[in-house]
Amino acid sequence: MQSKSRTTSSSKKKSPAWRYATSIAIILAALGLTYAPIPGLQQTVVIVSGTELQAPLQELETKFEQANPNIKLELKFQGSQEIVNRYINQQNDFKPTVLIPANGEILTELSDRLQANKNTNPFYDSPRPVAKTLLVGIAWPERGKVLFPDGRFQWSRVEQAMQAGSWDKIGGANNWGSFDFLTTDPTRSNSGQVTLNLWTQSKLSGTINSNSFNNPSVQTLFALIKKSVYQPPRSTDILLQEFIARGANDADVATVYESIALHRWQQSSANQSQPYQIYYLNPTIETTATAAIMRQDVDANTANAARKFLDFLTQPEQQAVLVQYGFRPVNNAVDLKAVTNSPWNQNIPGAQVQPNVQTIAPPNTQTLTEIQRLWERAN
Repeated sequence: MQSKSRTTSSSKKKSPAWRYATSIAIILAALGLTYAPIPGLQQTVVIVSGTELQAPLQELETKFEQANPNIKLELKFQGSQEIVNRYINQQNDFKPTVLIPANGEILTELSDRLQANKNTNPFYDSPRPVAKTLLVGIAWPERGKVLFPDGRFQWSRVEQAMQAGSWDKIGGANNWGSFDFLTTDPTRSNSGQVTLNLWTQSKLSGTINSNSFNNPSVQTLFALIKKSVYQPPRSTDILLQEFIARGANDADVATVYESIALHRWQQSSANQSQPYQIYYLNPTIETTATAAIMRQDVDANTANAARKFLDFLTQPEQQAVLVQYGFRPVNNAVDLKAVTNSPWNQNIPGAQVQPNVQTIAPPNTQTLTEIQRLWERAN
């Protein structure tokens, strides 16, 4: 009996190492319960953004999910006008929670079109600015010097080059071949719409409105551009990647967002013998990527999760990430040049923190409609 008693007593004694390991296991289990997604409570927020935000949003996605383990983000990317068209026509195979086109006016267009059919506000809250950028021109250095000898981007010179068709007719080398201008499809992309808006304004030498697109000279201009930019890309980032890959002789001049031009400049330097030059348009248009939480097929809990994400995006730390990708912040606490790895500190040809140009408002919904209508009819 004594032997049995001693055996039972000794079995209850555990080594210090064993007790320590047990304590650690309990702590880890508690942490797991605290931070692991709780089954049935995880919210999925589907973000549909313009492609210009693709790179920074993919970087910020992981950071947000780590800080909010009960919220899962699904990122989708489309051309900004395409976002609206596909949403209204129910052409997506998913249910969007948040839409972030490149331009807030596109959300106004969306709201107007939806309210005309349903007479209800399609958004949970007022749309929220996320990041800003400008439309700029880019050109390979040798071509830019010939086309813009005074260093200023001029729409009239681009039009003359399109009419001439080849570089040798406008002072370029014989072996430069045809003049190739790139812009995005204005029926799918905001940058293409802004390009045609600024070009029309330059053509008419003043402020334009929806009636401006009935002007014969503007109709002729649209036909010339449409013929010259055969099969335009659906989004700005796709355009710039094509511009870099094709290089001079196949892509000479383009209009893109400053953000994309700054972000992909190193890639152009690596792929081509010389990187492209950035030209600020005067006047130019500042376009603000703007987010809206949709009501259709989005419950209150998912909307609250979406609000957390938008709050996250506009905090200084995340705005600094957007600056690293070439965007201008909507949070005034963020300084372009003070951000680590800011592209404005990298001596990119033509890049300016405060370009000396006039900035005008984006085209309104009526003008956007007329631009698309005339583009589709141009031949």
